[in-house]
Parts: sequence; structure tokens; C-alpha cells
Amino acid sequence: MDFFKLKQNGTSVKTELSAGLTTFLTMMYIVPVNAIIMSKTGMPMDALITATALITVIATVLNGLWANTPVAMSVGMGLNAYFTFGLVLGMQIPWQTALGVVFISGIIFVVLSFTNFRIWVLKSIPDDVRRSISAGIGAFIAFVGLQQMGVVVNNDAVLVGLGNLKDPNVILGFVGLFFVILFWAWKVKGAFIIAVFTTSVIAWVFGIAPYPKEFISLPASISPIFLELDIMGALSFALFPVIVTFFVTDLFDSIGTLAGVGNRAGIFDENNQKGVEKLEKTLEADAAATLAGSLIGVSTTTSFAESASGVEEGGKTGLTAVFCGLCFVLTIFMLPLFKAIPSNAIYPILVMVGVLMFSELGNINFKDPAIAISTFLIVILMPLTYSITTGLSFGFMAYLLVRLMRREWEYVNIGVIVLALISFIVFLVH
Repeated sequence: MDFFKLKQNGTSVKTELSAGLTTFLTMMYIVPVNAIIMSKTGMPMDALITATALITVIATVLNGLWANTPVAMSVGMGLNAYFTFGLVLGMQIPWQTALGVVFISGIIFVVLSFTNFRIWVLKSIPDDVRRSISAGIGAFIAFVGLQQMGVVVNNDAVLVGLGNLKDPNVILGFVGLFFVILFWAWKVKGAFIIAVFTTSVIAWVFGIAPYPKEFISLPASISPIFLELDIMGALSFALFPVIVTFFVTDLFDSIGTLAGVGNRAGIFDENNQKGVEKLEKTLEADAAATLAGSLIGVSTTTSFAESASGVEEGGKTGLTAVFCGLCFVLTIFMLPLFKAIPSNAIYPILVMVGVLMFSELGNINFKDPAIAISTFLIVILMPLTYSITTGLSFGFMAYLLVRLMRREWEYVNIGVIVLALISFIVFLVH
């Protein structure tokens, strides 16, 4: 195991195995959750379950071997919701074309991962604006979760209103949300997946959803979605802002996650050349995984914050990621069980993930007018317009305008100007 430099990193095979298993348990929920979300596009759920599990195995093991960091990867929460509800259902884009958008953004990410561009982007955009993007996406996916649960419904008089709280499925959603919050508050390992299965059992017992007839089976084929992406359809001027959104959001999401995990593990020290190299290699693995995911048939792949749970267990090297990835092989055979999970046992997860992302607002300096206004527009417009792109666009333009109005030239750089111009283009082609 010298490949992973276990002794040099002060760890052991046993510790790395325990850490990998812990990370697996905390993020196992992504397989049924992503499959249910993306199946709303018309993509077959059976194939999505296999594809989600497969890309998680590939991405996580790849990162472990390539970057030697304890970071697990899978289909990103937030962008999968945007893929489904923003692009396919909102903009009426075929899911094949939406996969083409993911592919192109992945190509850009891969190419730029081997340059200093991503570092330039990160240094150009203020930390608080990056945090507001995370919070905005949190508000967006929480809104999607509440809507799919039936808690928030259409109301012609005031746009949205409260759903039918007597509906058994809505009640089940609240039960699921209760368990998600309870287990998370108690810091239970695998809180999300335990909440999903607890809620599912309640649904089965009370006849809200049918019992699973079996629990394991042979994996479903991914052929209905494998290589079905429409790249040429995605190469349209109208979709350019969406491609940029997927790239920028994936970059910021990955950096935010890696910063959090890295701080706990001490593996991405910016003052240490080895730390910088590990960060770069992890981003390269992330980019390659997004590209592979679009070919397999899923939306953008990214680093998972749940990796921190494995780090807390002592995971310090890529062996943790390899063990975690191999554990996900088991989920490929759990199709009948995942298909029996009612959707309202799943959507409360979106709400809770939204809460966790929204908490980034606590670290933002609202005393700065440019930050306050851009943050407000990003956070409020993402859910209200059902578009991450629109929220980002208003935010970037507002940030630049306020800086110019206040003649704060020291905060204006080429990166900010470029993103504001791209944002302006969004409205020209809308």
C-alpha cells in the first residue's frame, strides 16, 4: 500500500477502510435520490440507478488513484435538480440535449483543469459571491424539494401557495423531513439514507407505497441513456449561458467542498506545493468524471461534502476513496429496493441539503453594499425564476454595477467584467 503513502500520512489500511465505509454510508442516498430526480425528465429510472452507482464508483476510485485524496464524487445535488427542473422541464430542452450541455461544460472543465484559468477565476470572484452562489442553489433545490413534496403548489392568485396538508403523500413528506432533521441533528452516521429507509418503511406499513417484492437483482442496463447525448443540439448560442453556468457552478461547488474537507484533513494547504498539487489533481478527476458521467447518462459530477465524514474517521489518503467507491458496487444490485422507495421519502433530502448550503449566508459580509445586493439577487432569483443561470447573471451584473457606482476600482478585475458581460448576454438571448 506504499502507493497511497499510508505511513507518510500517518494512517493505516484499517483506518482507511473504516473511513471509506463511513463516507459510503453518509452519501449512499445519492443513488436513489438522483435517479428519482432525473427520471422526471423521462429518462428510465432503472438505467439511472445503475448509471448513478456506476459513475460514483468510477469517479471516486479515479480520484483515489489519481489524486490520492479521501474525496468521494458522484452526481452533484443542485445541478441535477437544475438539469431536470430548470433545463428539461423548465426550458423544454430534450434530456439528450441537456446531457450535451453537461458534456460540453465537462470538456471545458477538463481543458481548463490543466491551465491556470480555474485559479484565475477563483481569484477573480470574491469569496462572498461564491458563498452566495452556494446559498442560492440551496434555496433553489429546497424550493424544488418542497414543490415535489406537494407542500408548495401553484396558486394563480399569488403564484404559489400551501398544498393539501391532509394528503397522505404530503404528510409522508413531512414525516421524512422530520426524520432527516432528527438524524442529522443527532449526528447519526448515514443520517440521510437512514431517514429515507425509515420513511419508506412507514409508507409501506401504512399502504402509502407498495412493499418491495425483492431487495436485490441483476443490474439494469444503461443502454437507454448510454451515449444518448445530443452534443450538436447543445452547441447553440441560446444554450451558451447555461453551459457557462454548469461549468462555473461545478467549479465553485468543487472548490467549496474541497476547501471544507481539506481544512479538516489538512491536505489542501495553499502554502504547501504538495497541497496545491493534490487540489489540482482532485479538480482534474472531478472534471474527467463530469465528462464520463455525461456519456453514461447523468448530470454533472462533483466532489461530495460527505467526504468530511470519512476524514473525521481518520481517512487521509486515496485509499479511503477507493474503498468508498468499491462499496458503491453493491448499490448496482439494489434496484428493486430503490424503486420501492416513495418519492416523498426522497425529496425531504433536497430540502435538508438546501438548508446546509443556505447556511453559507452566515459567512457573508452584508455590510459591503456590492456583496449585499448581489447576494440578495442571487439567492432570491434562483428559486423564484427556477433558474440558477438567471440568479448568477443578476448577481454578477449587480456586483459590477455597484462597484462602478461607488468607484471601488480596486474590486473590479477582468474576471468580474467577463462574467458580468456573459451575464448580460443571457438577457440578450433569453
